[in-house]
Amino acid sequence: MEKAEGGATGLLSRLPGPREHAVFWGVTVAGVALDLWSKHTVFAWMRSKGLWEYKLIDGFLSVVVRENPGAAFGIAEGQRLVLGLFAVVAVMAITGYFLFGRVRDRVMCVAMGLFMAGVIGNFYDRVFNGGMVRDFIDIYWRQWHWPAFNAADSMLCVAVGIIVIRTFFTGRPS
Repeated sequence: MEKAEGGATGLLSRLPGPREHAVFWGVTVAGVALDLWSKHTVFAWMRSKGLWEYKLIDGFLSVVVRENPGAAFGIAEGQRLVLGLFAVVAVMAITGYFLFGRVRDRVMCVAMGLFMAGVIGNFYDRVFNGGMVRDFIDIYWRQWHWPAFNAADSMLCVAVGIIVIRTFFTGRPS
């Protein structure tokens, strides 16, 4: 006997398949690992050398030791609980959207995985680094510096970029 439309069988047929799960969770795990490894490695190396800044490309790119008590651009500085709750809600929303939003496009699975990895990477820092997010990439020109950022922040930006391009410029619903 078949289940009625929308029943358990109908729900299972709408869930992402093994390939989509492999892409989404693979990107998520790899992204979190890259973020946490890069933060640990850079901070350990810089501190062992007693450095706060190391110029990679003079006048453009430095590796720095920064800890951000807020979100992007220092927004909500010191609001550890609010930022932590926001991250938990974001993880639940991303997971829910991936599972129930009919995400089948592999590019969107990558974007969702990058988004999840970025949220988890910075959330990890908030929980295990005294509410501070470790940032180490400094892009600048003369005395103008973009706020320091990390791999998780980069993944979040790339994910949003992919979603925007996929939604607005390809005519494909995301």
